[in-house]
Amino acid sequence: MSTQLLEQLPREIAKGLLQINAVALRPNEPFTWTSGMKSPIYCDNRLTMSYPEIRELIAEGFASVIREQFPDCEAVAGIATGGIPHAAWVAHKLNLPMLYVRDKAKGHGKTNQIEGHFKPGQKVVLIEDLISTGGSSLKAAVAVREAGCEVQGVVAIFTYQFPKAAAAFEEEGIPLATLSNYSALIEVAAEQGIVHNSDIALLQSWRENPQAFGV
Repeated sequence: MSTQLLEQLPREIAKGLLQINAVALRPNEPFTWTSGMKSPIYCDNRLTMSYPEIRELIAEGFASVIREQFPDCEAVAGIATGGIPHAAWVAHKLNLPMLYVRDKAKGHGKTNQIEGHFKPGQKVVLIEDLISTGGSSLKAAVAVREAGCEVQGVVAIFTYQFPKAAAAFEEEGIPLATLSNYSALIEVAAEQGIVHNSDIALLQSWRENPQAFGV
């Protein structure tokens, strides 16, 4: 993927997510997340598995980012559950081993948290579908690090761009790269008439202060 195409990727991914309804925006009728937090956006990137064109765009985007930013990568690890299929497609493109990381160790058998063959010192890039606060992604990255591997970074399809998430990744010293983001999505949604220009300030305020919509 050329540099020009990589620069266009945030908007192209945002268009694809809106087209397949993987992302829904309701600034005036906010969704309620499992945590109880009110949100003007709901994102289900698992839907991308069912659409070959956007699935391929995402896989090629991930592969290009890894080639450019993490050229020493020796294995690709999917974060359960949304990152697993994408990690498989990317590992195939890069001809690299693939792993996946559970949110916690199994309670039976070998009690593995990381599935697949890996070795100490192996350079690993983790694949995630969505970054909100970053907590679950960093938990997986720390598990890989504690298993003796070198975590080069986390790459995700989409991020809400919460300042809290950026601070958490910086604190752990783990680079984060994403194919698309909330700002690009709002820009594309406004151009397509999905949201009104009068809604943009409200949508942006939520990113800066998620509690603004209440809990």
